[in-house]
Amino acid sequence: MNGYDNADLRAAASAGIRAPSMHNSQPWLFRLRDGAVEILADPARQLPVADRTGWATRLACGAAAYNARLALAMRGRPAEVDVRPSPAEPELLVRLSPGPERPATYAEQALHAAIAHRHSNRAPFWPDPVPSGTRIRLIEAAHSESAWLDLLVGMTALAGFSEVAGSADRVLRRDDRYQAELIAWLHADDAPDGIPVSAGGPLPESHDLLPQRIFGNRRRGPGRDYEPEPLVAILGVAGDLPADQVIAGQALQKVLLTVTDAGLAASMISQPIEVPTARDQLRRSLSRNGYPQLALRIGYGAAGQTTPRRDVTDVLS
Repeated sequence: MNGYDNADLRAAASAGIRAPSMHNSQPWLFRLRDGAVEILADPARQLPVADRTGWATRLACGAAAYNARLALAMRGRPAEVDVRPSPAEPELLVRLSPGPERPATYAEQALHAAIAHRHSNRAPFWPDPVPSGTRIRLIEAAHSESAWLDLLVGMTALAGFSEVAGSADRVLRRDDRYQAELIAWLHADDAPDGIPVSAGGPLPESHDLLPQRIFGNRRRGPGRDYEPEPLVAILGVAGDLPADQVIAGQALQKVLLTVTDAGLAASMISQPIEVPTARDQLRRSLSRNGYPQLALRIGYGAAGQTTPRRDVTDVLS
């Protein structure tokens, strides 16, 4: 069977760069080697304060790998996935090798179409509940990628998560180096990376249930409070080794694309994962044997803008 070629690599990378990453730092590289498309972590773009362990980088590269898989499937050349295939090369996170050729499935086509429209929506959502059928789709999306997705139901569960997330957020706000790094990634709307100021949500208020990062100085309009009972989902996997975090990133992206395909919006809440004590509290509250990797707020919201990306040529190794 023929290996992938440069056209396959470019298609995979063009889709891969649309994945989410902490502060839109885009910490990935793509290369073609021995007929396989490989996704590598870019150490130069790993956040030295917020991502000291590389957890967020591995999550982002896993998400990029899932997009790349969809792009290759659309070319009739779906990939077989090998996570962290070379212990001697720790920055190599995913190798995509050609599997049996076949047309893309309808599900793959729908998720691939969602790549261009997926973005984080940090604004308040509408109060309309997410239908039960859609909730099942999201849970199944995570499960199909060897992850789990717990949807928090009821105010008791939401209040418990709010306490853990709020405590973690306060820890991070007291860290001057962390806050300086976050501010350094606030960029103009036409910058190729970082968080555009216009993409931030309104300033947080004391009565908000969930913590919000401060990306600007915009105040919310009258009657535009955040939803009182948001749908919060916790994504996790069985282990917490680097390979597990890459797997979690692939599952995360499939969930986010399923959210987009369903006409929903999502924003990511990483504070309770970034602070070890908060993460342990969250894990115990879920009564799970696995490890939470990210929290999501999901609902219906106004259409927003996708954040900029570097040119694909900048990420080809």
